[in-house]
Amino acid sequence: MRPRSLAVLVPAHNEQELLPASLAAIRAAARHPALRQVRVVTVVAADACSDGTVAAALSAGVQVVRTGDRNVGLARAAAAHRALETLGGPEGLWLASTDADSVVPPDWLAFQHARAGEGWDAVVGTVAVAHGPHTPPGLAARHQLRYGASRPQRGAWHHPHVHGANLGVAAHAYLTVGGFPPVPLSEDHGLVAALVGRGHRVLRTADCPVTTSGRLRPRARGGFGDHLAALASREKLPREGLPR
Repeated sequence: MRPRSLAVLVPAHNEQELLPASLAAIRAAARHPALRQVRVVTVVAADACSDGTVAAALSAGVQVVRTGDRNVGLARAAAAHRALETLGGPEGLWLASTDADSVVPPDWLAFQHARAGEGWDAVVGTVAVAHGPHTPPGLAARHQLRYGASRPQRGAWHHPHVHGANLGVAAHAYLTVGGFPPVPLSEDHGLVAALVGRGHRVLRTADCPVTTSGRLRPRARGGFGDHLAALASREKLPREGLPR
């Protein structure tokens, strides 16, 4: 059975610059024709923000929960908790997770909704690095080459990646494993590992990638941004034009 409601979870720490584009993309995805009978709620977890992140979220008409832990696991979990409260519990609810520096495609929510209808308990998607002023020239292409190294020439790619920027889970499955672990890094990996460990049906797919920022000064140390920074350093990519 396809979910009757969808909640989009967006943790954000000082993301006033990039959050509006992320929320605009989510809003467009929620208007997909396949979701006409589906309620969609977006929750931004504003984590220890000292800029205009909260104002940007409120002006976009989404729900905001404030946390102060500087911990993405706790922030994502807080957003999920608010969604469960708002939508009346886990029955018929799908939780879709992305990031404040990421832009989802127009069919992102419809894609996850359809996979849930096929009986999957979770969808683990891929990301592509955005071209732009925050990204060193050539970094997106170099990243994609390494990122897709295990992709077969034919058939589906059951990729090894996990990203909070492109993740979805049935609320009942989410609760059975205790939700996002309260860790400052790799909370997405922790959730997926717990789902697999409990025997839930987890789909790894590259069919609906999310575009994420290529900035080299990430909000979470040790995460995807640091991976990109290390790649840029190894490849000796030019950094001219990057914001200081």
